Formats: sequence, C-alpha cells, structure tokens
Amino acid sequence: MRSIASWCVRHRRLVLALWVLTLVGITAASNGLGTAYSDSFSLPNTESTQAISLLESVSPKVSGDTESIVFQTSGGSTVRAPDVQTRIGAMLADVSKLPGVTSVVSPYTPAGARQVSTGGKIAFALVTFDKQFQNVAPSEAQKLVDTARAADTTGLKVAVSGQLAESTNRPSIGGTGVGVLLAGVVLLLVFGSVFAMALPLVSALASLGTAVGLIGVLSHVLKMPQFSPELVLLIGLGVGVDYALFIVTRYRQGLIAGLDPETSIVNAVNTSGRAVLFAGIIVCIALLGMLALGVSFLYGLAVAAAIGVALTMVAALTLLPALLGFIGPKVLSRSQKRDLAANGPRIVGTGTKGFWPRWAGFVSKRPVLPAVAALALVALIATPFFSLRLGSTDQGNDPVGTTTRSAYDMLASGFGPGFNGPLLLVAVNHGAVDQSALDRLVSSVRAQPGVETVAPPATPPSKKGTSVTLIDVYPKTAPQDAATTNLIDHLRQDTIPAAVAGSGLTVYVGGSTAIFVDFANVLGKKLPLFIGLVVLLSFILLAVVFRSFVIPLTAAVMNLLSIAAAFGILVAVFQHGTLGGLFGVNRPGPVEAFLPVMMFAILFGLSMDYEVFLVSRIHEEWLKSGDNRTAVRKGLAATGKTITAAALIMILVFGSFMLGGERVIKEFGLGLAAGILVDAVVIRMAIVPAAMFLLGRSNWWFPARLDRALPRLGVDPDTVRIDEADLEEPDPEKATV
Repeated sequence: MRSIASWCVRHRRLVLALWVLTLVGITAASNGLGTAYSDSFSLPNTESTQAISLLESVSPKVSGDTESIVFQTSGGSTVRAPDVQTRIGAMLADVSKLPGVTSVVSPYTPAGARQVSTGGKIAFALVTFDKQFQNVAPSEAQKLVDTARAADTTGLKVAVSGQLAESTNRPSIGGTGVGVLLAGVVLLLVFGSVFAMALPLVSALASLGTAVGLIGVLSHVLKMPQFSPELVLLIGLGVGVDYALFIVTRYRQGLIAGLDPETSIVNAVNTSGRAVLFAGIIVCIALLGMLALGVSFLYGLAVAAAIGVALTMVAALTLLPALLGFIGPKVLSRSQKRDLAANGPRIVGTGTKGFWPRWAGFVSKRPVLPAVAALALVALIATPFFSLRLGSTDQGNDPVGTTTRSAYDMLASGFGPGFNGPLLLVAVNHGAVDQSALDRLVSSVRAQPGVETVAPPATPPSKKGTSVTLIDVYPKTAPQDAATTNLIDHLRQDTIPAAVAGSGLTVYVGGSTAIFVDFANVLGKKLPLFIGLVVLLSFILLAVVFRSFVIPLTAAVMNLLSIAAAFGILVAVFQHGTLGGLFGVNRPGPVEAFLPVMMFAILFGLSMDYEVFLVSRIHEEWLKSGDNRTAVRKGLAATGKTITAAALIMILVFGSFMLGGERVIKEFGLGLAAGILVDAVVIRMAIVPAAMFLLGRSNWWFPARLDRALPRLGVDPDTVRIDEADLEEPDPEKATV
C-alpha cells in the first residue's frame, strides 16, 4: 500500500492522465457499440416456466407475451358506438402488423365478447407476441404503446397494460443530482474546505462514469437488466464518496500531526486505504454471492454492481492520492491551519474534548446501558420484518399518468382488479382431446371462491402428436394480493389434480402473475443459502485480517441486526402502509421478491465497511497499547465523527433516490437509507463498542496454530506510526500555507 501511494503521488500527472483516458475511452466505446441490456428471466423447474417451454415447443405462435389494450369512452358514448369501433378497429389492424404480433383478439369479435364491461364503457383487446417480453426489443415495445395510443382522442381514452408496456416506463432516477449536491454540502460542513469537499466527489464520479461505460460494453457479453446503470449509480455514489472520505480524513489527521504532505498521503493509504481495500472486497463478495442463487436474472446485476464498487475502491487508492498530491495542505480548513500554526502538531482522537471523546468515555464506563437501550430500539424497529411477504407489486402502483397505471385503473373499474393479472392454464392433451376432463376442469376452477370468471377453453394450432388447450382464469383479487398467491397455490395443489385425476391431462398454471409468484418462491427458498455463504466468507476474511474469532462473529451478528431493522422499516411502510403517504406509497403491497437478496448483499457489505473502519482503528490502537479498554475508547473517539458523517452522506444519497416515481426505486432508497442509519448510528457507535468493552481481551483471542498457518492480511500500517514522541515543532512557513 505504501508503494502504491508513493508511486501515485510522485507520478500524479500520469495517474490523472490514465484515469481521464480510461474514462473517455470506455465512454466512447460504450456510445459507439451501444448497449444491449436485457431483462432475461429464467426459472427452471417451475410450473410457469414449464408452461412457457411447452407452448414454445408445441404452439410457438401463442407462447409469447400477452398485452392488453384498454379503452374507455366518456360522456354518453359507449365502446359499441360506430365511430369508436371504426377508430379502435383501425388501430388494432395497425397493431396486428407490428413485428412479433401473432394474434389480436378484438372485443368486437365473438371470441372477445367477454372483453366488454357490463356498462359498455370499457373494453380491452388482447395482443399476443411470439416471444416473451424480455426477448422483445425495447423499440418494439415502444412501438406497440405508440401505435395503441394513437387512437387516444377526446372522449376516448386508450392505454396499454402488460410487461412490455411496463418496460417502456423507464425508472425515474431523478435523485442522482440531488444526492451529489447533498453529499457535497455534508462534506463541506465536515471538512470546512472546498478542496476537501471536492476530492471525494471527483474520485467517486470518475470511477462511476468509467463503471457505467464498462457495464454498457459488457452488456453485449453478459445479460444485464435494464436498470443496471441506475443500481450502479445508487450503490457506487455512496460507497465511492465514503471510501474517499475516510482516506482524506486520515490524510488531514497526518498533516495536523506534523507530517509533510507526501508522508501524510502514504500514511493515509497505508492505514485507511487498507480498510478501504478490505471493505471493498467484502462488498464485492456480498454482491457476487448472488451468483450462488442460480437465477440468471441476478447474474449480470451482481457483476455490474461489483464492478461499480471495485472501480470506486481502485479510484480511492490511486486517483485520490494523485489528486491529494496536487492539492497538498489546501485540504485543511482555515481553523485547522490557524490551530496548527498557533499550537503545533497534535494527534487527532487523543484529547478529551468534543462529543465523540466524551461519548467513548461514557460507553467505556457504563457499557451495559447503551448496549441494552440500543438493542431494544433495534428489536422494536425490526419487529415488522417477521411479517415480510415477498411478491411482485402490480401496475396499480405505477406513477399516475403512465400508460400501465391508466390501463390498470380502467380494467379494475370495468371488470375487477383480477383482470390485470389473469392466470393461464396450459393443459396438455396426450393424444385425443379429453373434452369431459376439460369441462370438469373448467367447472372446478370456476367454482373456486377466489375466481371471478373463466374464459372458454381455446385449442390453438399445434404440432402433430401433442395438442394444448389454453384457459384464461381471472381472479377476484389484484395480482399483488396475498389472496391471489393463495389461489395459485390452491389450484396447483388441490383443484387441478382432483379435476384431472385419471384423465391423462397435464395442466400447468402460467401467466405473468404465476411467473412472479414462482420467482418469489425460488428466491425465498435459496435466500438462507445465500445469507450463509456471504456470512461465512466474510467471517473467514475478517478472522484472517484481525486475527480474532470474536470480532468477525460480532460483526456478522451486528450486520444481521441492521439488515433486519432495515427490512422492518421497509415492511412497515410498503407492506403495511404505515406512514405510506409520507413516502408516496399509494397502495400497500408485498416487498419485491428480488429486493431481500440485493439489499442483503448491499447492506451487509456497507455495514461491514463501517465495521472494518471502526475495528481497524481499534486494532491499530490495540497493537500500540495492548490495552483493550484504551484501544476501544481511542478508536471510537477517532472514528466516530468520520463514520457518522460518511453514514449521513450515504443516507442522503440513498434517500434522494426516493424522489423518483418508481415504487421499486423508493423501496431501495428507503431500505438502504434506513439500514445505514441504524447500522452506523445505533449499532457501530453504541452496541459494537459496548460489546468490545464487555468482552475485554477476549476480542483478540485467536488459536496460535491458526495464527501461524494462515497468511497475514493486516489492515494495520506496516511502517508509519504517529506517536506523541514523534511530533516535531511546526515550521512556521509551512504551517501558514
């Protein structure tokens, strides 16, 4: 680390030039090649996937995505008025000519007779593609929406619902600029220097610009979801600023201690830089742990997020030292310069004045009180977590004014909320069609309490030897409701097996609603494996770094507590609707199925960041003094302000993403902001130091055999030490620079 820092400072012009060339080159390559983001979605060994696979092999023309074009008249007119029929008929004719469209079922045909509401004011047409929505090009999805919306006129409202239409509602990430601005304000208040404020932002933005360009290029090789760049910005901005903040803070402490600028930079990278390196590695481990889930949708997402974190870490260890070499002592505030000139060098964190030294002293004398109070608070916040329900929120949560939200409201008004997410029963007829079994199946499904209506069976053209029958089932409840999930489970486990017993029919429950139910089930089953893998790898790494079993065990437990608290707040707001109006939540619903996996990976990694920064400073003091109480007190006093400032920046950055209209982005923003708040303020500043005071020297117990056998990967500096005896009288000329 010392060699890297020294080389970057002495060759700072070259380092800066290399970063600029890399940023410009990768951005140009990404713009030249374009991007190929894809919401690839595959759930092997689930009924919904088996239904799709069967249709693709037997009857490809009906195997693709189905969209609903919904229209509503106003005034005294109905959808059966001649002028409305003419306008809608012409529009549907244009839709049928679009690439990939295999069928259009108009409400004006006998097959679509049930697609007109009782009052005749609302109707819908069904549009079927030959591919699933994730395999349809974004331009084709937009063309469908534009073609349908062309019929919208005074007295006739037209909108489109479905997964393709949903893909045209690009998530609003309008909080990025606000997040950068708020981070800058906090940095300026903490540092009191424009230069010290600008450096973390420049380092983070340069690395994120490079990361976004790089994942754009990699999207041609690895399938990455459409929102990958937004997620990289969300994570990388907070992480990048935090990493740079810790190094700049340690650099300023070196200057205040009387070291020259280059030695201060080397010392900062050799101490805080090591913590940044190991913290970044742990974040990447947590993110890449998503590969163990076996869900292809998350592969590209994990790689993209890990690339963003890795580049912010590299920038903090290379670009930042080079920039510090250019800026020198200008990172100090005016008051620090005056104090250094008047009173001479001093070691930050060794005094007794200020909030954090006093707080560290209080916790050291009464560790039980803050530990019990903080644990009680975390337990209270985490309580709603135990009622967590995974699922997929429906399009009734989309921002008002979007085509999917308009279509949802019209369908719910005219037919009932269940028409926004019909179930598709795919019945396989082995040989001749068993009509009596099909009739029995339809009757049994129609008799279920949660079913609104069942469409007549349809048998599309299929390959010889096997035929399929399609049956649309419309629930009474909305796609996101727990009752709909229960209905799917009941149909699969009880109703369908009983209806087709002995007939030779095989029936699968598919459709978009069933797909997302299966997605939630798959991730829910694999979540314990994922959590165990990430915790185990992090435990091993921390044990090797800190030469302790207690430290990594405590860290794992504390991280799980902070994550439980984050999900408790998330469930309370988005699932139960508590204070929902404050956060723009118009309808309570389930937590997105993939959110626990991603938020666990992100929060576990970020929580470990603060653990590493805090404990590495405590460990450094422990190696100096050999006294646990002194080490914990000094470590907490020296890092408390920096950790809470870093947490505040992350909270503001993540919170700013809630300004977007998309529910899933709001969930990410609130969950991450709440998790960081609880972790940095309550857990790292109260529970962790209190536990370390109570455990005493046991914190550092490690078997001698393992100590000799394992490689040494320390976060502690290998040479530069700043002790009171090392302080020199300040040079008046340098002190007034």
